[in-house]
Amino acid sequence: MGGVPARAAAPPPANPELGPAPSPPAAGMGLLRWLPLLAPLLLLLRPPGVRSAGLIQAFVVPHSHMDVGWVYTVQESMQAYAANVYTSVVEELTRGQQRRFIAVEQEFFRLWWDGVASDQQKRQVRQLLEEGRLEFVLGGQVMHDEAVTHLDDQILQLTEGHGFLYETFGIRPQFSWHVDPFGASATTPTLFALAGFNAHLGSRIDYDLKAAMQEAQGLQFVWRGSRSLSEQQEIFTHVMDQYSYCTPSHIPFSNRSGFYWNGVAVFPKPPPDGVYPNMSEPVTPANINLYAEALVANVKQRAAWFRTPHVLWPWGCDKQFFNASVQFANMDPLLDHINRHTAELGVSVQYATLSDYFHALHALNVTWRVRDHHDFLPYSTEPFQAWTGFYTSRSALKGLARRASALLYAGESMFTRYMWPAPRGHLDPAWALQQLQQLRWAVSEVQHHDAITGTESPKVRDMYVAHLASGMLGTRKLMASIVLDKLRPQEATAASSGAGPTGHFASVYNPLAWTVTTVVTLTVGFPGVCVTDETGHPVPAQIQNSTEIPSAYDLLILTTIPGLSYRHYSIRPAAGAQEGTQEPAATVASTLQFGRRLRRRTSHAGRRLVPVANDCYIVLLDQDTNLMHSIWERQGNRTVRMTQEFLEYHVNGDVKQGPISDNYLFTAGKAAVPAWEAVGMEIVVGELVTEIRQYFYRNMTARDYTYAIRSRLIHVPQDCDGELLCHRIEQEYRAGPLALNREAVLRTSTDINSQQVIYSDNNGYQMQRRPHLPYVNNSISRNYYPMVQSAFMEDGESRLVLLSERAHGISSQGNGQVEVMLHRRLWNNFNWDLGYNLTLNDTSIVHPVLWLLLGPRPLTAALRQRSALALQHRPVVLFGELPGTALKPPGPQQQEAVTLPPNLHLQILSIPGWCYSSNHTEHTQNLRKGHQGEAQADLRRVLLRLHHLYEVDEDPVLSQPVTVNLEAVLQALGSVVAVEERSLTGTWNVSALRRWSWRTESGHRRGDTTSPSRPPGGPIITVHPKEIRTFFIHFQQQ
Repeated sequence: MGGVPARAAAPPPANPELGPAPSPPAAGMGLLRWLPLLAPLLLLLRPPGVRSAGLIQAFVVPHSHMDVGWVYTVQESMQAYAANVYTSVVEELTRGQQRRFIAVEQEFFRLWWDGVASDQQKRQVRQLLEEGRLEFVLGGQVMHDEAVTHLDDQILQLTEGHGFLYETFGIRPQFSWHVDPFGASATTPTLFALAGFNAHLGSRIDYDLKAAMQEAQGLQFVWRGSRSLSEQQEIFTHVMDQYSYCTPSHIPFSNRSGFYWNGVAVFPKPPPDGVYPNMSEPVTPANINLYAEALVANVKQRAAWFRTPHVLWPWGCDKQFFNASVQFANMDPLLDHINRHTAELGVSVQYATLSDYFHALHALNVTWRVRDHHDFLPYSTEPFQAWTGFYTSRSALKGLARRASALLYAGESMFTRYMWPAPRGHLDPAWALQQLQQLRWAVSEVQHHDAITGTESPKVRDMYVAHLASGMLGTRKLMASIVLDKLRPQEATAASSGAGPTGHFASVYNPLAWTVTTVVTLTVGFPGVCVTDETGHPVPAQIQNSTEIPSAYDLLILTTIPGLSYRHYSIRPAAGAQEGTQEPAATVASTLQFGRRLRRRTSHAGRRLVPVANDCYIVLLDQDTNLMHSIWERQGNRTVRMTQEFLEYHVNGDVKQGPISDNYLFTAGKAAVPAWEAVGMEIVVGELVTEIRQYFYRNMTARDYTYAIRSRLIHVPQDCDGELLCHRIEQEYRAGPLALNREAVLRTSTDINSQQVIYSDNNGYQMQRRPHLPYVNNSISRNYYPMVQSAFMEDGESRLVLLSERAHGISSQGNGQVEVMLHRRLWNNFNWDLGYNLTLNDTSIVHPVLWLLLGPRPLTAALRQRSALALQHRPVVLFGELPGTALKPPGPQQQEAVTLPPNLHLQILSIPGWCYSSNHTEHTQNLRKGHQGEAQADLRRVLLRLHHLYEVDEDPVLSQPVTVNLEAVLQALGSVVAVEERSLTGTWNVSALRRWSWRTESGHRRGDTTSPSRPPGGPIITVHPKEIRTFFIHFQQQ
């Protein structure tokens, strides 16, 4: 996403599409307000200078910011400009030895490489990479968002891009270029360090903070993003100054933008005459001095904000360099002119890659300050421009993206288990890999910072949805094929007399490497049901009226499934209710109806309370209000007052009336108001599950409800390990359709003395403390934070945990309160939003899910991570794809389970299919011999990644390092013959990876103290708190 008028740090990054952007007058006001307090601190923060008043060296880095989506679909962008970027850049780099270019996202490059590039262009690319004049930075499929993406999906999209680059060119990106995500997560430095990067470059942080850091020359630091890993996985970080990644476009001698000589990309296809809008004035002998003065003045302004004489000067912006010829033809003489006058100008300039810049910076051996594990969220560009709306925008897409990711995760391990120790069946492995690769691509694509964020145009959203749906369909077909291969055909038998529904088979796969006890829900068309397992024994099950389909029934089945294993169930109509029938049928739930109750303006102590209980909780419901009243939790023997309701923020859509909300921004002019006048309730009571259904109506006579909560408590039988199952209250919500310019929240109010502090996660990896900050302006919106997977609030006695299956905005607007934004529907008349169709007129109904955990801190700390993964990776039910009448389950003999300790998560088990040698020297030799592209996909290499879930001091037992024998853990897949530890994305052998050390004020260098010793290559490994370890596993061929 490019520079948005009046929506970036002052002055905002210029976007050549829009002309010079105005400097918003309000942008600096917040900083001016704080300067009297900040001044002494800034003097302390400002490190001893290392830059004299001598020569400044400017590194001009040519680049094009190419959004994988946002306003235009990928194919529209390829046709209009993206393919031309690579075609023209490659041509122009070969014409000038001094020229450079950095390429970032791989999706566009791979489409160009596979579908556009000629053999000659491919040879030129290889030569340019060899010479270091073309450099791939970041190297993921996309530039992922940092606020609302999950760590697993960030790793996936990086792995996809890095795998292609290494397989095709033998190169491994060394630096990040994360210039456009809206705020920065503290997961990012850890992730990029694990990927082998030597330095990280970001840009968008809060305008107030960036201004203060510029003043203190504090935009460069060593970031230790993980509290537990600390300097072990630190990374040098460069935050771009207020001009961000775009070249300053204002030049005083011309009314056209400067330095954008190729102008603005034209859609749907390039103009036939090659003349583009807003092309900068060409460099001529008459104006070259003026151009030089403008560039040098900007370099000097920026140099004052950094500690060294090296200035990074990005040359480019959104959709640039589609005509690299005119770009370089104008910049070449300009740089030559400046270098001929270096003595009087005080600046030298050179084309550069990021590698050139960071090598020069590293060689100075400066001592850098250290930043701890805190993030840079939320992000604001002005007091009334808090970029906190996108945490929730397009909730349906956020949910679909995470479901697709979970399905891919399950499909990967299911296919790996099918192939090892030896494939048994008729499945074509090449076809299977193709299905997985299609979903890998789609899930990677939607992590883009204008995709899962919900900040794209409707047609681009439709593109993401179509790619995800197609990939999911292929992967479900693959999974069904694997199960069909497992099920033995049954000899044909005479059909029993009489018509009626026939039975079904359901195969349920647990993708986690722990034994999981849970309840799965199927929809069936008959009310009397008998469920049996592989041995023919009856299974605990419950039948109740469907909440979605009036003529159908929900069948709830209690299942216990070992790690990476299946259960197979036979589901058929019960024989009937004749006297003496012994066939055990699913129990039938009964429903208690409660009439609608009007919203009370005053609070009354609950006098008529209805209890709903399991072995861990008693939920008390107030019959006078039909709202939750309180929850008693057994572990701490404490009753917590708790009520839940839906509220809406009424937001402005008229720019003439004041600040607006849109896809990006949440601007709450006033407090949220209740979105309902009456609530109805029913309680569905069953032996296995009791369900509380609350329906919220706009008024007492409304026929349809706008909001609903469906809460489940599971009654876990004594003979199964249901600790996680018992200790959660599963809630599913319905929200929508909303009225225009409404932002819907679920507010949970308790008597927990939280001091208005909540904790929310960075990308499902680590928690951040979120105190409520007293902003003078826009306080509600600026106190919203992203929740990707979990959040909690607590006092000395209790902690309330929320677990989520999609990202939301979350806030605490009062003591003991937590509110989760569920849905947004907005329209405004801001010309920029209208021009790009970014008004978020989302008329959908959404069904997000939260699981609640309540209890003492030690209990909830131990259960939170595993419960979050149990929600994210619920068992996959294959039901309906299977022609049940012709098959029978394989009996009690199952594949052996794959089981890890409870603090260790199987982050991935897959067959990537890469066809490169693990030996780097051998691989690069093969590439030089021209063997690339000939090799078949390698189905023998297995990728394994393990993630320690706990922080160092989170739990007395689970926070300990854990030692596992991979031979024993993976024995179900065969005999392990080699274990090879790799970098996060698999492209480095860790024994060969030597990341740069950067001198820090603490005196520690990475690895000096706490780096655990690792015996190379053995199957016995020890994983320390928060570590993520990646391996290639090689099994004995059968």
